[in-house]
Amino acid sequence: MRELLRELKIKIIEELQLKEVNPDELADDTLFFDGGLGLDSVDLLVLVAMVDRDYGVPIFSRELGEKVFITLSTLAEYVAKMRKTK
Repeated sequence: MRELLRELKIKIIEELQLKEVNPDELADDTLFFDGGLGLDSVDLLVLVAMVDRDYGVPIFSRELGEKVFITLSTLAEYVAKMRKTK
């Protein structure tokens, strides 16, 4: 899980071009919204596409997205769980 979290941090920073963010300084419980990374709905769509493209894990509804995109850890847990079921 540690390796997946690190990989996700790097990919998110690259995808969203967050040049001022260092992956080593991001806590696993960093929020995507509400004072964490401060992402918006366009950023979220980019991340949904990245997770599907890079991990083969679709996030197919708003309700699911609200549960998955809380923190970096919740995203990593969901990706790990879905990859095991394939």
